[in-house]
Amino acid sequence: KLCGTNYPVSIAFIIVNEFCERFSYYGMKALLTLYFKNYLHWDKDLSTAIYHAFSSLCYFTPVLGAIIADSWLGKFKTIIYLSIVYVIGHVIKSIGAIPSVGDNTVHIVLSMAGLVLIALGTGGIKPCVSAFGGDQFEDKHTEERRKFFSIFYMSINAGSVLSTLITPILRGDVKCFGNDCYALAFGVPAVLMMISLVVFIAGSGLYKKSPPEGNILLSVCGCIGFAVKNRWKRSKHDPKRDHWLNWAEEKYPKRLIEEIKMVLRVLVLYIPLPMFWALFDQQGSRWTLQATRMNLNILLNAFLILVFVPIFDMGVYPLIGLCKINFTPLKKMATGMIFAALAFVAATMVEIDVTKTVVPAPNSGESLLQVFNLMENEVKVQIPGNDLFPDAISSYEDPSEYQRVQLRGTTKNLTVKVTYNEQVHDCALTFHEEKSYSLIIHHGTTSLQCKLNLQGIEVFKMEDVHANNVSIAWQVPQYALITAGEVMFSITGLEFSYSQAPANMKSVLQAGWLMTVAFGNVIVLIVAEGAELQQWAEFVLFAALLVAVCIIFSIIAYFYTYVNPKQLDNMFQDDSKEDNLKKETVQDLALIPVFRNTM
Repeated sequence: KLCGTNYPVSIAFIIVNEFCERFSYYGMKALLTLYFKNYLHWDKDLSTAIYHAFSSLCYFTPVLGAIIADSWLGKFKTIIYLSIVYVIGHVIKSIGAIPSVGDNTVHIVLSMAGLVLIALGTGGIKPCVSAFGGDQFEDKHTEERRKFFSIFYMSINAGSVLSTLITPILRGDVKCFGNDCYALAFGVPAVLMMISLVVFIAGSGLYKKSPPEGNILLSVCGCIGFAVKNRWKRSKHDPKRDHWLNWAEEKYPKRLIEEIKMVLRVLVLYIPLPMFWALFDQQGSRWTLQATRMNLNILLNAFLILVFVPIFDMGVYPLIGLCKINFTPLKKMATGMIFAALAFVAATMVEIDVTKTVVPAPNSGESLLQVFNLMENEVKVQIPGNDLFPDAISSYEDPSEYQRVQLRGTTKNLTVKVTYNEQVHDCALTFHEEKSYSLIIHHGTTSLQCKLNLQGIEVFKMEDVHANNVSIAWQVPQYALITAGEVMFSITGLEFSYSQAPANMKSVLQAGWLMTVAFGNVIVLIVAEGAELQQWAEFVLFAALLVAVCIIFSIIAYFYTYVNPKQLDNMFQDDSKEDNLKKETVQDLALIPVFRNTM
């Protein structure tokens, strides 16, 4: 035990292992988009698509790891073998970032191969490590196990914070091969993953290892299929059964049927949960883009997790307990959803304020244009097919808002007519889609001249776009709310998934929990691509959807009955004795004809 407590020494190795693995994963992931754009020379759409595809794959592969652990190798060996795959993926990814290793095609092939192996490794060990940590505690130490999951979650975020800060510095400040050192930036996470594997193996003699119990997934699918088939074929005279799974009793053990019932009850609870992750994961996309339009950018969530976890464990939850409130795990999760919805309400208010002074980016097939008049008198600007500047533009006045020039293509040549002192001047200009331009009208050597932007022109200082004075501090409330929601929802859900699962299905249920994250990302992609709403309206939509889902979840949770998987041992102890007695009787009967023959 650790320092005389009820915490086994083995969990120290598991916590350090998780810290190093998360450092490895997030450190590599922090550079992926820049690596795709700047090193592999992909456009932003392809870079974004591959990035999200990789992220989704990392949360779909836990099912494979769970099946291997619970049905074949056990959690300990699964973690070791898939960690080796993980390390190999990192090494291949780092080699692909060395410029002298082949051409761009070779770099792409190595990078994709490395990412697939990393996704298989990190996803495969995800459900195993947390469940393996829970296995180290004795059944009576439920409170210590609950706190372990909190510490486990803190180690995840500690690794995330350090890696997200360190690896970008290694890429930008250290130069190798004449450019940004992606090879080193990817190599450091590879070394951390190697350390993670070594630390985990070092604690081998201290672990409590549960052996796998055969192909449990095949048994589960077979049992469900037989129950459905048997129920469908029943006759009118067959007596009714308490549960549809009981129709499998003719072929499958009652214990397995009860275990499947336990898992299915939890999986039904999981159905609404992806909506929480749909909101939570937008911290890395929508909220980050919001921050870039403000006057500072900071990393908040991971820092707040490290602060909030001990506050909730040692302050908030004990205080609620003193108030005689039965704050069950499912109530915590529902409350976490409400906090996440409130976070998006706060984000909506910030977004409305930010957009007041931010120029919307040009869309595909259009450009943005504003006009600076550096002549002594006013000018009139006419663009073919558009009446964007109906009023005359005074000399040296601050430009009006950007106007959208429709190109109906990627590039367009336009002849802009400028009227000055009743003389019309033609300006031949070329516009490219998704670009912003300033048309400068000024004196040339002989007559009026037009130029796009400020190429070779000295002008007086004018205010192009009003500076955005919305402080990044206004994002703190939404981050505080989403982090509080994460503590109550994610950590609680992790421990709940473990505590409500039968011993031979704990990794499978952990994988089911992680799958909700994957489907949450799918929801974001669907809404972002299909809704076509303004950003603040999209935030409101997500908040409203989460509140609706929270209500559905609360109704389902109201009818859920908490179980102790160990009760199955007591329930079927008599059955086991009866089965043994039957076997002994059969053996005794088998001897009778043999005895008579010998006579």
